[in-house]
Amino acid sequence: MTKIITIIALFVASIVSAQTQFEKGMGSALKLWSEGKNTEAIAQFERIALVEKTNWLPNYYIALINTTQAFQEQDKTKVVALLEAAQKAQDTCNDLAIDNPEVIVMQAMIHTAWIVYDPMTNGQKLYGDVMFLYEKAEKIAPNNPRVVFNKASFEKGGAEYFGQDTQPMCEKIKASIELFANFKPETPFHPNWGIERAKQEAENCK
Repeated sequence: MTKIITIIALFVASIVSAQTQFEKGMGSALKLWSEGKNTEAIAQFERIALVEKTNWLPNYYIALINTTQAFQEQDKTKVVALLEAAQKAQDTCNDLAIDNPEVIVMQAMIHTAWIVYDPMTNGQKLYGDVMFLYEKAEKIAPNNPRVVFNKASFEKGGAEYFGQDTQPMCEKIKASIELFANFKPETPFHPNWGIERAKQEAENCK
């Protein structure tokens, strides 16, 4: 009986230890990202992903950081490298978290970055895919702030391009701010970004 209790205690201790290591690693990686140390943050997330093979979160952040950088990068060659790295991580997320609205939004963002990279070639090819993804995410989680905001932002960009009224999209962007304010992530490591971008776009609507 004592041996069984000892084995159970060791098993529980190993689980707690593993969780603690995951939490420490994720906290460290997110801190690096918040400090603008993207390369170091990605390296940390990659190390976590090697251990946490069934957890989509490390690869999600790898995809997110690379995609965010791609939107800001002027060097076309670097944009391609960033988006290819983002998609590689995203492919893992797609396998691990099917029908997860956060993951679906991330895929839509990667496609959007490709459209920004080459609007003439990729706009026609990927616009429908992006809308399909956002509509799918909206059906699953209609009150998720990143779903509402990113979909409205993408639609607003399309409306501006074609000279159409952007007011309906602006109203959705403004509505997403309240959703962001009331949103509670599943854990401290689940996606919880976006409110500053939403506020900025709402300001641009005026």
